[in-house]
Amino acid sequence: MKKMFTFMLMFVLLITACSSESDSDNNDTTEDTNAEQTSSNDATETKEDTESGKTEVVFWHAMGGNLEETLTTIVSDYNASQSDYEVVAIFQGSYEEALTKFNTVAGTSDAPAIMQTFEVGTKYMVESGNIQPVQKFIDADSYDINQWEKNISNYYNVDGTQYSMPFNSSTPVLIYNKDAFTAAGLDAENPPMTYSALKEASQKLTIQDGSNTTQYGFSVLNYGWFFEQLVAVQGGHFVDNDNGRTASAQEVTFNQDEGLNVFTLISDMYNDGTYYNSGTSWDDIRAAFLSGKTAMYLDSSAGVKAMVDSAEFEVGVSYLPIPDGKEREGVIIGGASLWMSSGLDEEIQQGAWDFMKYVSSAEVQADWHLQTGYFAINPAAYDLDVVKEVWEAYPQLKVTVNQLRETKSSTATQGALISVFPEARQKVVSAMESLYQGADPQQALDQAASEINRALEKANKLSGN
Repeated sequence: MKKMFTFMLMFVLLITACSSESDSDNNDTTEDTNAEQTSSNDATETKEDTESGKTEVVFWHAMGGNLEETLTTIVSDYNASQSDYEVVAIFQGSYEEALTKFNTVAGTSDAPAIMQTFEVGTKYMVESGNIQPVQKFIDADSYDINQWEKNISNYYNVDGTQYSMPFNSSTPVLIYNKDAFTAAGLDAENPPMTYSALKEASQKLTIQDGSNTTQYGFSVLNYGWFFEQLVAVQGGHFVDNDNGRTASAQEVTFNQDEGLNVFTLISDMYNDGTYYNSGTSWDDIRAAFLSGKTAMYLDSSAGVKAMVDSAEFEVGVSYLPIPDGKEREGVIIGGASLWMSSGLDEEIQQGAWDFMKYVSSAEVQADWHLQTGYFAINPAAYDLDVVKEVWEAYPQLKVTVNQLRETKSSTATQGALISVFPEARQKVVSAMESLYQGADPQQALDQAASEINRALEKANKLSGN
């Protein structure tokens, strides 16, 4: 009972921190309240066995808008492809809302067979005791996990156990206005790859009309995910104990050299007038780019195709810039994965696994990649003609895949595991925002580190780590 109380308290802390935070990819779509209500009604109606005699497999997800339409098609095609299982996909709102709902039924017969959870909820799910690691079915099936992109599946592999199946996955990229580059006398085919090159290009791209800046060189959304990525690409860790991978993290390490490089870059560029403070809204920073307010910015790879289609100028895509003299390590995967509930009938779990295998196929992943912009977790999808044809029209998509493929496998790029991740991200955002008020980069980092360390200490005491 004490252990259950402790876990519930940790969950409350996690969700409280999540309430004002949203995953980058969850922002690529608009949640539809009516759709959520309809889905909830559907859930009630499908509690009984399906009329076809198939075993029902309930799938809770957080894909709204166009993403839900694509997912619904995949589910329908799967249901029609075999006679044993009927997957019922139910939209549950944002990642945070879905996780809150999951907690109310986790460990009971009302739990969904499949649960989509964002990457920062990984440690929580692992420690919840309410999920069945997919490793059990991988082993039983002698399933070749090597067909999954290693730099994606590694995030959800803890201590050699594959806990979930990666699903909607993305990484950050540099997006830039090629027309603006040409107008500024820059080579549009050679975007900046280092901090010094980024600063130099931004100086040339920044346009002033008297005291008014009509175009800034560069912008980064005030969002913790980008900070984590800019630290990792240098080989830096977010927390100690190898990013919490070899033991539970006890304190953050992002306030060391790698984090200071990032905050100093932002501070310097903001102070010299070449950096645009875009705030915390994904819509705002994308609108700023499309309107010409900023010539370069960081975005999710899942948003690339939409930017190319929306822009009235030629859009370029490149890798994350790194500090001069640093060796490029690579990027951390973002997005979400599919988890299997424990305590359910074995046949239901088998159906969940069968659906996961179907979704992992090259053909399904090719369609998912082209329709949504997310990576194919099965890289064989990229060899299919349908993908090659689209890449001819959208070569920017291939750049995002190349950056992922060139990522080195390490604890830096594997990503951090901490139970207070959403709260930590918010502390980093506050630190980023303080730079625009003249805060010293090191002091801003140390302040965020101190606050997160206190949260980590409390979480570790509650969990006994």
